[in-house]
Amino acid sequence: MRKVRSCGVIVFRPWPRAEFLLLRHTSRFDLPKGHSRPGESDLDCALRELQEETGLGAEDIRLDQAFRCEQIYYPRYQSLGGQVVQKRLVMFLGHLLREREVRPSEHVGFLWVPWRPPHRIQKRCIDPLLSALERHFERTGGPPNQPYPCYP
Repeated sequence: MRKVRSCGVIVFRPWPRAEFLLLRHTSRFDLPKGHSRPGESDLDCALRELQEETGLGAEDIRLDQAFRCEQIYYPRYQSLGGQVVQKRLVMFLGHLLREREVRPSEHVGFLWVPWRPPHRIQKRCIDPLLSALERHFERTGGPPNQPYPCYP
């Protein structure tokens, strides 16, 4: 079975309330993520994909060093004739540092989703990540509902 590695960043912002970023395809939602290149670290891949898919750069977020979520699932790849692959997804958590325009490049749009778990968005990829985030926030005091301490 072919193996694929993908990395990305789930982006949170505290205004006007705790929200996270979803990208919109024509028929589903997605996160800023994509395939890693040979020799590329997971974090480098995640930050590159964030920049490519949203226009947000590493300087626009504060990474939560305590959060890294890895999951394996088995999607069908249309680009491979519908072949099922083993996909390893590595996601990081980034807190938006300042208001920035999101410029989707590979998606038809985006939306900011209020943090009100439990979320039921996409069973295979997004929901398990949001459940892991919920557990992380329970351990760390939750996502801030007001500007982060690093804001001016």
